[in-house]
Amino acid sequence: MVTVDTNQTQAPVHLHPAARELSQLPTEERLQRIRADRWIGYPKARAAVERMEVLFGWPRKQRMPNLLLIGPTNNGKSMIIERFRRTHPTVTGAAGENIPVLCMQMPAEPSALRFYTALLSAIGAPLPPQRRLPEAERLALSLLREVEVRVLVIDEIHNVLAGPGEKRREFLNLLRFLGNELRVPLVGVGTREAYLAVGSDDQLENRFEPFILPLWEVGDEARSLLASFAASFPLRRPSQIDTQDMTQYLLARSEGTIGELARLLTAAAVVAVETGEERINHRTLTLADYLGPSERRRIFEKQLL
Repeated sequence: MVTVDTNQTQAPVHLHPAARELSQLPTEERLQRIRADRWIGYPKARAAVERMEVLFGWPRKQRMPNLLLIGPTNNGKSMIIERFRRTHPTVTGAAGENIPVLCMQMPAEPSALRFYTALLSAIGAPLPPQRRLPEAERLALSLLREVEVRVLVIDEIHNVLAGPGEKRREFLNLLRFLGNELRVPLVGVGTREAYLAVGSDDQLENRFEPFILPLWEVGDEARSLLASFAASFPLRRPSQIDTQDMTQYLLARSEGTIGELARLLTAAAVVAVETGEERINHRTLTLADYLGPSERRRIFEKQLL
């Protein structure tokens, strides 16, 4: 594929201000910027961050409110959490570290010891020499207070369903204990199964407010999202991807998740720079190095035969 670098004396007005400056960079630098993660502040994402900001400022009391961020895999949950975390970064001072927002991942097996081990790892603390539950729990609670955590984010919380009934109940009790003991909001992040897990415990269900990130459908919100993507890629010609027909095509090909959509558009933007097309259109989308989830699954299953 031939690389073409188009010279332009004025920055394109169809781009966001930051992207205008990037559009004047050399080809290889632009490709690096195109491939980087980008925050697209669509209404649902902004509302989720705002809801977590409310929790962040909540006064400590006996029963703290919690949030359950639910959505299909690859539909923007992790990006929203990362946006929120970056708003409240870790601060290192003379008195030690302050971690206002601590993010951890639920272990694949929902056991209390594995959970506290993952929690200590997220803090960056050394693990107890003898990995027994009482010591791990005491150390984790002590350090959470010491670093002054104000919101605890638990990703992949649907993994709690992986255990048998007794283990699942034990872990749900742990979540309830953690909220009561620390008096900080918990934010659970996961798929639909996360709601089923929390919903199996009446007390936890009452404490966790669900916030749903559904699959994208054709409409004004999706077209606005595509317009934001188009304005964020440092391409030197306008990408008309927010039309009705193009919205239907892109959502069908990406199967309605923002992660797949971003992956498809990024691949098309790379082609646009490398070919000199300088815009996302049907040609660059056709040439894009991208297969949708169902296509990838079919190829994988065919290789197994």
